[in-house]
Amino acid sequence: MSLVHAWHLRWSAFGARIAFMSSYDLQHISVAHHLHGVVVLTINRPEKLNACNSVLHRELSDVWPMVDADPEAAVAVVTGAGRAFSAGGDVELLDAMSSDYGTLMDQMRDDRLIVQRMLEMEKPVISAINGVAVGAGAAVALMADISIMAESARITDGHVRIGVAAGDHAVLLWPLMVGMAKAKRFLLTGDFVDGAEAERMGLVSQCLPDDEVLPAAMELAARIARGPQDAVRLTKRALNHWWRQAWPTFEHSVALEMLGFMGPDAREGIAAVREKRRPQFGSGF
Repeated sequence: MSLVHAWHLRWSAFGARIAFMSSYDLQHISVAHHLHGVVVLTINRPEKLNACNSVLHRELSDVWPMVDADPEAAVAVVTGAGRAFSAGGDVELLDAMSSDYGTLMDQMRDDRLIVQRMLEMEKPVISAINGVAVGAGAAVALMADISIMAESARITDGHVRIGVAAGDHAVLLWPLMVGMAKAKRFLLTGDFVDGAEAERMGLVSQCLPDDEVLPAAMELAARIARGPQDAVRLTKRALNHWWRQAWPTFEHSVALEMLGFMGPDAREGIAAVREKRRPQFGSGF
């Protein structure tokens, strides 16, 4: 039984009202409404570790205005189905980005809008990081207003691992969250950060044992939802100006990421992912 399924059963025992809303019209994100205006968004491609194809990548940009417009939602909790939060882009999408200009431009749009729409949301978002979070998955996990990460989970921006510049979110968020020295340490290597280290260096709000992550996120979401909504939303709006001040660095990083997909290092990096081997970058020494 998955952590998410087990939690749903536990929460139902306490009288939560779960209603999957077809009005969201999403293929790879499940939506469930609970008591106190808490809406749970579950990234739902577990057979692919919730990695993004083009549909899921677009949905991760489209879902946030839907939550803001939902009169039954006050706070969103986002998590992953199965054992991952989201393992970034799947290899088929990465292949297409390295060979097709139209696909590349579509993904640049979605990269930008995931961050922009989460930044501009009025309603708070809490991420329950139940497993690995990479690329776009890391962007969603860390763009959340509050992030609760499992001890066994690991997170990385990961772009340099496939031969492209750090994009999605990292140049915007990491220097402000952990400082420039730590940001460069992890973004120039693509190394993973586990839950305990992510909490210690300020990358996530809290690290908890795996089975406590989603319940804690839900309890905190309900607490915030019961609070003064204008005060909560206006505080979030003001705090997000810290990100807005750095917005040009984000725009630049996304463009450089996409430029990299057209180069030989990206083709080698993607081939290495597909073949499950260490990449041999032509530009490396």
